[in-house]
Amino acid sequence: MRKSIATVSLSGSLSEKLDAVAAAGFDGVEIFENDLLASPLSPRDVRARAADLGLGIDLYQPFRDIEALPEEAFVRGLRRAEQKFAVMAELGADLLLVCSNVSPAALDDDALAAAQLRRLAERAAEHGVRIAYEALAWGRHVSTYEHAWRLVELADHPALGTCLDSFHILSRDSDPKGIERIPGEKIFFLQLADAPRMAMDVLQWSRHYRCFPGQGGFDLTRLVEHTVRAGYAGPLSLEVFNDVFRQADAGPTAVDAMRSLISLEEAARLAELPAPAIPTGVAFAELAAVDSGPVRALLGALGFTRAGRHTGKPVELWQQGGARVVVNSAGGARREGPALTALGLETADPAAAVRRAEALLAPTLPRRRAAGDAPLEAVAAPDGTELFFCRTGGDGGPCWVDDFPPVAGDGARAGGAGHTGTAAGTDRGAAAGAERPGTGAGAGVTRIDHVALPQPWHRFDEASLFYPSVLGLQPNESLDVADPYGLFRSRAVTDPAGTLRIALNVAPGPDDEGTRPQHIALATDDLAATARWARAHGAELLPIPDNYYDDLRARYDLAPERLAELRELGILYDRDPDGEFLHCYTVTVGRVFFELVQRTGGYQGYGAGNAPVRLAAQHAAGQGHRPPR
Repeated sequence: MRKSIATVSLSGSLSEKLDAVAAAGFDGVEIFENDLLASPLSPRDVRARAADLGLGIDLYQPFRDIEALPEEAFVRGLRRAEQKFAVMAELGADLLLVCSNVSPAALDDDALAAAQLRRLAERAAEHGVRIAYEALAWGRHVSTYEHAWRLVELADHPALGTCLDSFHILSRDSDPKGIERIPGEKIFFLQLADAPRMAMDVLQWSRHYRCFPGQGGFDLTRLVEHTVRAGYAGPLSLEVFNDVFRQADAGPTAVDAMRSLISLEEAARLAELPAPAIPTGVAFAELAAVDSGPVRALLGALGFTRAGRHTGKPVELWQQGGARVVVNSAGGARREGPALTALGLETADPAAAVRRAEALLAPTLPRRRAAGDAPLEAVAAPDGTELFFCRTGGDGGPCWVDDFPPVAGDGARAGGAGHTGTAAGTDRGAAAGAERPGTGAGAGVTRIDHVALPQPWHRFDEASLFYPSVLGLQPNESLDVADPYGLFRSRAVTDPAGTLRIALNVAPGPDDEGTRPQHIALATDDLAATARWARAHGAELLPIPDNYYDDLRARYDLAPERLAELRELGILYDRDPDGEFLHCYTVTVGRVFFELVQRTGGYQGYGAGNAPVRLAAQHAAGQGHRPPR
């Protein structure tokens, strides 16, 4: 279907918005009146600019407070409308959005409202304009799409139809099934916006917290399906009022908007995309630092050994069991110390993963590859993290681990999980793993349990859509987590089996960008033993206040000796009906720290209730984010 977006959804001048919309591949735009009024371009100039960019002007909006008025006020409204029709003629727009009246002067009289809407439509038709009447969720007397349609039906004019807005419908918990009772030719326009579920004034909710489809809590798929079944064949158009989007760069926001519509079309079975090759685990995590000494020392203290060195780059592979960490000492690495810059994702069909990513506008990354290097495709996540698709299964082809041959003098340990880092070690490297250095038991780490990636404040919603739509991962509920300097949001995405977990965190504002630490969680079957081993080999574990353990004793019936062990090692504890979760942390090196975790039973969470304690402990140790003064 044709895809459009309202200019109010983006930041910048009207010219900048048009450029971003066109570059993202949209077919048309809704011109928001304030954008036109603030532009130095005349309506004719805007029309020409849009045409040059291949954009149609699908709608001009909004026109307010016209129906159900005393006659004198209505006549004044008609004079305003005449001026808008003249502007629309210069713009080349033939559809005007009219919102239901919110004025205190509006009368609760459906017959009067319908009669005046008909008179407005008659006047519009003389100018070649149609009217799309929309029910605002906070309209004084008309606040539902059913009521708006009744007035349109009663007015009975060919130039008058209705505009359906998903926010106004779903924020009121209206059932969109009734849309199918509206003739498709009378649905003049469809505006789409998602939003998080919030208990607040609906006007404020609408003006500040809308987001693109797939980023909130509304079921837009069902609404679109009902609208299409009604016979609607017009554009899918985004109208999103969001404070963050209006401050972020228009270009990436427009791409994110287009990705949301492509994904929505797929969900509503209006378009077919390459199926996702859902990743099933972390093949490797890459840490970059000009001075890699501190992170190499920390990895060694955690039981990792160097398994190999890249044949042509200053990059090393460190391994323990199925957990692999790549240490990149290239000159372009982060100056502030080690940072998590890339993830290798275990994928059964990397080529299919790339096709899916390209269809959803994820930027593919060029990779300098020597003649003997294994093929390895990558895309960029919204925060710039490089995501590499690493093949799982033994097909006899090149494997990325082959780019890291063992180095003479590196110590070897028996055992190993093979090339892919899967828990079962199912690929062709499993048999060879015993011969490679760095694949042994060490401190008892078995694999990477999850990674946590702080997101730029203006990219969190984009990331919340990117990982499910591009990679096929499942989003968990968004959580608010307290730290000593405010709240931050956290949302995890996982594969269906829960073997790949990525936690996305967002800082409160721009001042936090690039300062919050990242972390890699390493799984073990015996956390107490692993923590003791690591501490004995020089790993500095984050101290946890005694108050936490006093509270733990009150909340859970833990044996005294077990509580004493948790206190001694700085291990935090969580429990749900499915099992238990134990976790502790290393100190932060650069921007990175490690978490050691043990899951028992069917526990699938992350110990979110302990996050404020961990954050406070990091701040107390001088290792957490402190906002600028």
